[in-house]
Amino acid sequence: MNNLGIMEKLLLLLLLLFLLLLLQQQQQVDSYSKVEYLPGWQGRLPFPLETGYVGIGKDEEVQLFYYFLESESEPTTDPLLVWLSGGPGCSSVIAIVDEIGPIRFVEQVYNGSMPSFVLNPHAWTKIANVIFLDQPVSTGFSYATNSAAYKYTDVQACEYVNEFLRKWLSSHPQFISNPFYVSGNSYAGTTIPIITQLISNGNIAGKEPLVNLQGYLIGNGVTHPQGEIHHIVFSHGMGLISDELYKSLEKNCRGEYTNIHPNNTGCANDFRNFRQMIRNINVEHVLKPFCTNDDDPKDIYQMTGERRLLDDKLISLQREDKCDHLRYWANDPEVQEALHVRKGIIESWIKCRRDISTGSHHNYTFTVDNVIPYHANLSVKGYRSLIYSGDHDYMVPFQDTQTWIKSLNYSIDVDWRPWNVNNQVAGYTRSYSNNMTYATVKV
Repeated sequence: MNNLGIMEKLLLLLLLLFLLLLLQQQQQVDSYSKVEYLPGWQGRLPFPLETGYVGIGKDEEVQLFYYFLESESEPTTDPLLVWLSGGPGCSSVIAIVDEIGPIRFVEQVYNGSMPSFVLNPHAWTKIANVIFLDQPVSTGFSYATNSAAYKYTDVQACEYVNEFLRKWLSSHPQFISNPFYVSGNSYAGTTIPIITQLISNGNIAGKEPLVNLQGYLIGNGVTHPQGEIHHIVFSHGMGLISDELYKSLEKNCRGEYTNIHPNNTGCANDFRNFRQMIRNINVEHVLKPFCTNDDDPKDIYQMTGERRLLDDKLISLQREDKCDHLRYWANDPEVQEALHVRKGIIESWIKCRRDISTGSHHNYTFTVDNVIPYHANLSVKGYRSLIYSGDHDYMVPFQDTQTWIKSLNYSIDVDWRPWNVNNQVAGYTRSYSNNMTYATVKV
């Protein structure tokens, strides 16, 4: 009898232990919380914010962190977007506080105190639900539970996002029927078409939950191997180099800037002068101040050839009017507690993790360099696309984007025309057949 009593107690303890482990695993894999207050904003947030982790991959060893902001209009019917910042390795919170989100830092020099926010009157979240995802793993607050999970390729990173989306929708079934779009900028221009294709393939295969996929949006996206010719044309048009240097580059280099022949000293000298002219320009926005801090990229102008192209891919197209606000804000313990960030997971928050492709534990392998065929295939399937270019971006200049769009040979439905905000020209746009729209944005 005593033995039976002891056995029953042991079984009960084992059951309790199992339930605790199950609960802990569930909290780790699918944990999310509402955020009502944020340091830097006085009082309750005037918009709904949710943060959380979703476990993906083998044994959920990859934990992707996200910020979800509901639409301020009609969240039950408005479009649902996932936003992917570039890099790869740049946190999506950049887009929340400095691009398309509902808040922005107050324009003032950082003085060491908690940065404060103001509302962004042009936030996308006024008319759309947006999931801002820290991806790939090791970006922002996302992490992996073992070192092997930090080693992956472009395509694997896209598969992780696809898995994330279906798991997120499973835990948020009220958004399954919303029109869905994949969106982002910079190096996300490479991954977004692949992710969109994976989602489409999953829908065709009947993978649940089905995603109400409608299309994708890409800003200043890295799409195919870039040469220097569009950088030079852009620099000339922006007045960054002289007319004489531009004409000399055209004459001596004849369009070949990547592999300059050793005997072509005229081209080499011109190209060296060109690099010198733009050395201290903010390549993300040529009218903005050049910021120097721990998160900024290495001097890309000292690099040449394919190595320079690779590091170009590590440059995210982010605006940084004030360099220190976000770094100090995101590393503040009170901010991380408010965002429900798991403690002791990362040493420090980094805006753009530059070691993602080179560090011993952050081995991202570039395996895709041209996604134009993905665009062509997705357009045949009828998906909508919006491709836009900030008109002062050097890294992926508008000339480059217009060139690859032209290579698709789409007929023009509605030709070049201005689009307006508050009766002022905000940019120019052109609509193509196959549901593609191109737009420039005055920024």
